[in-house]
Amino acid sequence: MANSLRSEVVKLYKNLLYLGREYPKGADYFRSRLKAAFLKNKDERDPEKIKQLIARGEFVIKELEALYFLRKYRAMKQRYYSDDKP
Repeated sequence: MANSLRSEVVKLYKNLLYLGREYPKGADYFRSRLKAAFLKNKDERDPEKIKQLIARGEFVIKELEALYFLRKYRAMKQRYYSDDKP
């Protein structure tokens, strides 16, 4: 059981690291915060607590994706629609 959770945690870390490349405050800022968050919980042994932390990380992934989609939507809107109203 520990190996399956470990692989999930590593996968989560890699996904977050990949998504952090486009973070508005910079990739280095995101990477340092991500590393600190994972190191804070490195000694956790309870499988249920680990699953809760993984679920929280997946929620963060969804929030980051929503942030990026919103940013892209705003950029597209600025390109094709002007603020001037006749």
